[in-house]
Formats: sequence, structure tokens, C-alpha cells
Amino acid sequence: MKATQKDFLAAAPRAARLAKVFFFCGPDEAGAAAASQRIAAMLDDPGERVELSGADLRRDPVLLADEARSTSLFAGARHIVARVSGDEAHDAIANHLVSIDAGEGAPCPVLVVATSATDKSRTAKLLEKRGDALVAMFWPPDLGSVRDAVRTMGDELGLKLSGDMAERMARAAGLDVRLAQSEVTKLATYLDAQPSAPVAGDPEALDAIGARTEDDGFMPLVNAILSGRTVRLSSELHRMREMALNPVGLLLAFERRVAQLAQLNTKLGPRDDARAFVSSEARARRVFFKDERDLADQLAIWRGPKMARLVARLVELHRELLANSAAGETLLAQALAGLTRAAAR
Repeated sequence: MKATQKDFLAAAPRAARLAKVFFFCGPDEAGAAAASQRIAAMLDDPGERVELSGADLRRDPVLLADEARSTSLFAGARHIVARVSGDEAHDAIANHLVSIDAGEGAPCPVLVVATSATDKSRTAKLLEKRGDALVAMFWPPDLGSVRDAVRTMGDELGLKLSGDMAERMARAAGLDVRLAQSEVTKLATYLDAQPSAPVAGDPEALDAIGARTEDDGFMPLVNAILSGRTVRLSSELHRMREMALNPVGLLLAFERRVAQLAQLNTKLGPRDDARAFVSSEARARRVFFKDERDLADQLAIWRGPKMARLVARLVELHRELLANSAAGETLLAQALAGLTRAAAR
């Protein structure tokens, strides 16, 4: 089975019933991760969640097959979530499929979220023609698709959202469907919305519970770094420490902006006039007008191989922060200084 973000919601219920292996990939890591959470919630008996890393599976290619056939600590159900990069899980999944085809026990569901992989990767090719597997590809979302997703999230919780309300929440979440889901759930809880007793969301309630993204202060730092504004580097890093900005949250803000730049890069193609292109996107309301200047500056800098290196560095940095959270602020400051110098060159 194959799906994209356009038809994933329609395909998900059937896949949750029939598939044993799920492979979520594409440039939109947030969308892929959100899809894995949705599938996990649809499983008849998800049980215990077991997390594996790409490094674990690369180091021990039989680990996945063994874990998928093990029982939980309390002999209940379980499901496995593996976060990998590229084709790190290829050999492990291949071994797992051999065990499935040989009828070696009843495996638990395996959900793989693969950054830097596509539906053309070697791992995806292993799975795409199987009736017991799902390959789902997620591209960076546009405002319209996230707005529609927010309305769907609200409908599922009994929260009726107008198009303007859903668009506002999509923008506030930076087009990150995980953050949007959190805000929709929070608003539905605040209004005591239920599917059996729907409630209309209103701006006043959203103001009361909404995350105040301006106070978080992520975007001034993101824009300074990605635009190569070296004169602002010292003051922005000082502000990061003074405000105790969460390193992982800040990195997610970088990842969302870079995903947006990657999407714009694809549409821009070989043309050189990034500023005129971004201006046309803003007039078509595909780019928020307040972001126009910063996006134009950054799109002119991060092109081709330089963009590829930026994406790879952010993936590496994300792993470093998760592996060493105690030194997260120092690791992030060092990496941001390097990115600023790279942008300024």
C-alpha cells in the first residue's frame, strides 16, 4: 500500500487493520511523525510502545525481528516505533519480512519514521508492493492543507472551527501538524467539546489558551541565523540564554523554516530571482506577508548543495540534542554560530 498526505487519512483505517509494517518518509518529518501517532491510536490493541533508533537497527539487523515477536513486560500487546535516517533500517526490515513470510510467530506492528528518505528509497521498495505494509510519503505542507487538517482534527474532537480560525491555528503552529494537534486538543478541552456535543471555537478562547509564539522568541533567532546576520549573532545567543529558550523547541522552529525553504526551492527551480518569486508567493497568499523579506533573503542563500548540507546538519544536530540533553544549550549555540558563518559566506 502507498499513500501521500493527500490520501493518508482515507487509507489509514484499512492500513491499521491489515498492515504489519508502516514506513513514513518524506521531507515533512512533522507530518510523518504525526501520521505514525495516528496509526498507533487506530491499532486495535496498541499496548506497550517500544522505541528503537536507526543506530540500533543498523548495528543489529536482527533486533527488529526479535523485538517484534517478543512479549511486553506484563505479557500484553506492544508496538514498535523506530526513528531512523534514510535507509538505516533496510537490513533490519528485510530480515523482519523474511520472518513474516516464513510464518515465524505473530509480529507486533512496526512503525518506522524515516527522515531523509523518500518513497523511492531502498526500504520503501521493499514494502510498497506488499499487502501487509504501508509506505506513506509526506511533503512539506502548505497553508491550505494544514488549515484543512486542523479543521479535521477539530471535527474529530467535537470542535467546530471556521476557515479563518483553522488558518490562524495553522500559522501559529508554523505549519507543524504536531503542534497544531496539541493546540486543537487544548482548545477542545478548554471548551469542553465532545463529538456528541460539538462546540464552536472562538477567537477569545484561542487567545486564552493559545501558545504565545511572539513571547517564545524563536523566529528572530531563526531569521538572524539563516540570513547570515553575523552582527546579531552574539545578542541573539545571549537572548536565548536569558530567556531560557528550549533547545529542542528552537531546533524544531529551524526545521520548520528549512522545510519551507526546501519546498520553495523546489518550486523556484533554477531561476535566480528569489525575491521576485517570494513576492509572487506572498501575493498568492502561499507565504505569510510578514515572512516575505526573511524568506527572500534565506532562499537566495540556501540553494542546491548548500541546502542539502543544511538539512543534513539539522538532522545531525537533532540527534546530538536528544543524545545529550544536558549540554543542549551549548551544542545548539555552537551549531548556530557555524550556520550563521556558513550563511554569511
